[in-house]
Amino acid sequence: MDQPFHIEVLTCSFTAGVALGTLPGASYTLALVSSALLCILLLLPFAGKILPLTFLLTGFMCSLTASFGSPAAEPGLLGRLAEECVGKVRAVIDAIPFPSSGTAPLLKAFLTGDRSSLSRETTAVFRASGASHLLALSGLHIGVIYLIFKRVGGVLGNSPAIRALRSLLTVAAAGFFTLMAGASPSIVRAFLFIAISEISVLGGRQRNSLKILCLALFLQLAASPLTIRSVGFQLSYAAMLGIFLLFPVMDSWYPAPEKPAPAVFHPVRRIWQGAALSISCQAFTAPLCWHYFHSFPRYFLLSNLLALPLTTGIITLAIATLASSLLPSGPPSILVFLTDRAVSLLLEILGIIASL
Repeated sequence: MDQPFHIEVLTCSFTAGVALGTLPGASYTLALVSSALLCILLLLPFAGKILPLTFLLTGFMCSLTASFGSPAAEPGLLGRLAEECVGKVRAVIDAIPFPSSGTAPLLKAFLTGDRSSLSRETTAVFRASGASHLLALSGLHIGVIYLIFKRVGGVLGNSPAIRALRSLLTVAAAGFFTLMAGASPSIVRAFLFIAISEISVLGGRQRNSLKILCLALFLQLAASPLTIRSVGFQLSYAAMLGIFLLFPVMDSWYPAPEKPAPAVFHPVRRIWQGAALSISCQAFTAPLCWHYFHSFPRYFLLSNLLALPLTTGIITLAIATLASSLLPSGPPSILVFLTDRAVSLLLEILGIIASL
């Protein structure tokens, strides 16, 4: 019996076909020819043995037909609701009396993707320090929100029904945040990864991160083939490949103790894990960065080691501050102070790195 093709092989074939379809010279003739060839391949008795070729041709056909263009669709009910929520979130952030003038603009960038209020100096500091990716909504931001919902939902219990409900609410919240954030390619990738992960866990399957990433890539390109042209899309998947392929190797160079005590904290290993994660991402995204921007962030390791944990804390504090703004008395002053100080500290650290 023939061995089935792995999802990684089929996704790579489909992605290659989509990429070929974006090359100059697309025409209706090529689309019709590829459609006819695909039908012929599917009718062949040995079609199962040439699945990679079939997926390659399918991706090519999808990309060609998508490039012909279609009228822009009006936002649906959820889209309009998400736009209203974004406006309200921005208004709430602006109404919070932060001591520093730069706090509210940065929180709006982190939570809604709105960078219009950021000063040129702040944007330049992020760019010069190699931390500009923090301003672009990505898997980091939706990942923090995902973990918050998972931990808050953990108080409900751990029965099968509660786990299913928690997963449903978490995926729904992540999906709504994706709409609020404008559904950029990197955010959609993160949402698909979360949704597929939750479905696989609920279905009793063993979680395989690389297979989930490949399935997310296939679904995203099948729904929107021309997304492959997006630089954010390419950088997002390249970074995730680095995490899943290179990071485990680097992480094994500093193995954890065989029987670690639960209360023991290993700061040096944590620092190594952070460095390995940053290097893994940069190793896979650096060629793309150089190709598109002709630059390389020399201090990316330093900025990521310091800025990533701080950014995670800022997003968590910001969500807590926004949630407490619904109280009649408004957000507690201690939350406002801590959020403001965390943002100021982040800007100070990045400013020092940018001046190196």
